[in-house]
Amino acid sequence: MANIQATGATLHQQILNEIENRIVSGEWAPGFRLPFEVDLAESYGVSRMTVNKVLTQLAKAGLIERRKRSGSFVAQPQVQSAILEIHTIAAEVRSMNQAYSFTLQSRSIRKAGPFDRAAIEVSAETRLIQLRCVHFAGDMPFCTEERLINLDTVPEAEEADFSATPAGEWLIAQTPWSAAEHKISAVAADERVSELLDVPVHTPCLVVQRRTWNGSGPVTSVRFTYPGDKHAIVATFTPASA
Repeated sequence: MANIQATGATLHQQILNEIENRIVSGEWAPGFRLPFEVDLAESYGVSRMTVNKVLTQLAKAGLIERRKRSGSFVAQPQVQSAILEIHTIAAEVRSMNQAYSFTLQSRSIRKAGPFDRAAIEVSAETRLIQLRCVHFAGDMPFCTEERLINLDTVPEAEEADFSATPAGEWLIAQTPWSAAEHKISAVAADERVSELLDVPVHTPCLVVQRRTWNGSGPVTSVRFTYPGDKHAIVATFTPASA
């Protein structure tokens, strides 16, 4: 892999510097899987313990992610989103110069239950679309999405193909909103979120819940769950006038 030169730096530091340079330069892009420890050790002519210490230091610096049974991957850069604006997930991912994709996990239509009525403020007879999706940055999961759409307000959503176009993108294009609410919280990943986001159970996650309305009533309620170390929320504001 690399020709380690005889310098004043230790082998550990030289290997660390080389791998870090590959990541920072973009040679190893976000999502790239590093060679396994045994292969790195053989390539550099050092012990696995030395390589393990290097990878541990890179993980602590936030440059790589280490996953059980999968290996080590170059970490995705943290993305920031503004809570006073509504952007699509695709726009967030592309702002990091990453390829965007998504998968629709499930779609169903049903009448609102007690939990739904609290989430989206509709009556018991209201028909809702429920969607569950996973969004990706490159090959790595970026966030999960759980969404309710009010068919009384947006009846045309019933015929929309949300496996081809993400619901958030479709709604922004089709249904202008007049009011929005964001709620931000932190949770530990349960088994389902752990599997979908490919993170260990109990990993800290950032949850952004959003509700929007237009002149006809509630439009949608959506919950996005991000790995906590990959997302930040930013609010920009000015002092209120006296």
